[in-house]
Amino acid sequence: MDMDIRSFFSKVRRDLAAHDYTQLSEYKLEKPEYFNWVEDIFYPLNVEAFPSDRALIWRYGDEEKIFSFREIYESSNQLLNLMRNHGARAGDHIYSLLPLVPANWLSFLTTIKGGFILMPTATNLSARDLLYRFESLFPEIVISDQQGAPKLDEAEQQFGKKMKLKILTEGTRDGWISLADADNEPVSATAASTLADDPFLYFFTSGTTGLPKVVVHTHFTYPFGHLSTAAWVGCRHGDVHYNISSPGWAKFAWSSFFAPWNMGATIFANQVDAFVPKEQLAAMSEYGITTFCGSPTVLRMLIQEDLRQFDLKLRTSCAAGEPLNPDVIDQWEKGTGIRIRDGYGQTETTCLAGNLTGQPLKPGSMGKGMFMYNIGIHNEEGKEVPPLEEGVICVKLDERRHNGIFIEYLEDAERTGKAFKHGLYYTGDKAYKDEDGFIWFIGRNDDVIKASAYRIGPFEVESVLVEHPDVVEAAVVASPHEMRGYAVKAFVILRAGVQASEALAHDLFKYSEQGLAKYKVPRIIEFPESLPKTISGKIRRVELRAQEATNKINKEVGTHEYFHEKY
Repeated sequence: MDMDIRSFFSKVRRDLAAHDYTQLSEYKLEKPEYFNWVEDIFYPLNVEAFPSDRALIWRYGDEEKIFSFREIYESSNQLLNLMRNHGARAGDHIYSLLPLVPANWLSFLTTIKGGFILMPTATNLSARDLLYRFESLFPEIVISDQQGAPKLDEAEQQFGKKMKLKILTEGTRDGWISLADADNEPVSATAASTLADDPFLYFFTSGTTGLPKVVVHTHFTYPFGHLSTAAWVGCRHGDVHYNISSPGWAKFAWSSFFAPWNMGATIFANQVDAFVPKEQLAAMSEYGITTFCGSPTVLRMLIQEDLRQFDLKLRTSCAAGEPLNPDVIDQWEKGTGIRIRDGYGQTETTCLAGNLTGQPLKPGSMGKGMFMYNIGIHNEEGKEVPPLEEGVICVKLDERRHNGIFIEYLEDAERTGKAFKHGLYYTGDKAYKDEDGFIWFIGRNDDVIKASAYRIGPFEVESVLVEHPDVVEAAVVASPHEMRGYAVKAFVILRAGVQASEALAHDLFKYSEQGLAKYKVPRIIEFPESLPKTISGKIRRVELRAQEATNKINKEVGTHEYFHEKY
């Protein structure tokens, strides 16, 4: 079924709204020479088709702003005109350092239409973190609020180079122009001529297994690839979609921008100063959220509340960012009547695998490969391994079958070469497929524990531990051991009001023995106050492994650390 891109987007909208996935994997599409998602897709399918429909609902405390598709489009045109009047040109790099405010959506739309390159940046980065990023890529333009602006100024001064343009979302500051000045600009603007293969979005990876690297996405592959994310998220025109995510990482682009607007859905943004589960659930009830996406960490916090007390109008829910254990799925379904559908992807990709609305699923599995991707489990030599045998999740590359995979790590040929080989993209994540084609996550290559000749995936151990009623979160790593080489160690975060003790540790050892093979049972449990995490909330096991190695060299014992009798 050969068709142009706009027709293809329209067809995917209709098919996904009907939960009809039969023809999606058979598409044939010629990649255009030029492509601009705002003008070629967002404008005709949303702004022209549904000008008065709500595009974005933003809420912060008692403050609320609602943008129609036409209003958000015209506001982004005004920002584009303001930037051009201050010297911005296609190809300029933009750092956005913003909390969850409407300027995030404006910056994405403006970047795409204007031919800029956007680097969304987390608000909790320090001036030193920003300086490190400036050494990789110095921006011509920055957009920030009053909290982020001083850090950017400090990093700019230390770097010793001047930016072209600095835009402040509210108030005034020396050397910055105000976003409010855009209100005086025309509501129409000419789009830049953007090649389909031009870069438009850079992400620093979250760094779970090493230092961050810059991922490069292009004008065509990334927005187009998020049709797979739209299929997994399950929203459609008329839905109010809520994705709990910070703007500085890829999940925001996934589920707070491209997936819902590819489908013409309304995006809900709930800016908060602190995450309070009861308040989140109340907001979901008040605004009639129909489709919801949150990380397993978020869901584990939400299920601590009595979900049945809230008048939720959910039609479908999904989760990603880290593997989802079956216990969370069960508790969410008991409280809402909705089964969470797990999914999988990376900063480097769009949604690679997932459980789709209306399709059979297996709790604990990340689902099957999405229609835009040919997913296999391969060894390092490029050979696909048989069912139930572990290997690396890979995407088979085919120039005739477009998807959302990044093109390179910026100026890092060595890392790029390791990711693309044997005609495959290597994700670096370990998994296996069962006989029915469902994919089961094991862990990052660097996370897999080798103890007494056994290979142990941390996720399966963590999944058992978090099912214990006193456990909120768990991280499992290898701890150096004189006899075994390594032993399985668990770092456990307890629910509020529960005290760490030797008795509780031994209860967790016994609990693990009921759900795990003996060689997978933790031999050490430590109860820290917190776990090291990336800006996106993923546990940094790499830090925990380094901590263990250092402690063993220095013969240190962790705080509230307890040993299994068979240690």
